Amino acid sequence: MGPDQTVEIIRKLLVEAMILSAPLLVSAALISLLVSLAQTLTSVQEQTLTAVPRLVAVFVVAMVTLPWTIHRLVTYTLHLFTNFHRYLG
Repeated sequence: MGPDQTVEIIRKLLVEAMILSAPLLVSAALISLLVSLAQTLTSVQEQTLTAVPRLVAVFVVAMVTLPWTIHRLVTYTLHLFTNFHRYLG
């Protein structure tokens, strides 16, 4: 396996990781923005108010996107194992 093939595998892996983590990160960022805006408008500075809604939102998004995530992971793994002979030499 040459360096260019290794870089190709790592690049595909990082792209998959970014695609799979995007829904969780976007939902956490949006909830954080909304909670921070609500805290600023109401002048309530309680730390638990920022953590709990974000955790709940990330959990809900993770459960909703779980079938899609598993499908992407299985597809990526099957594609990697199916084409593994190309990397062996």
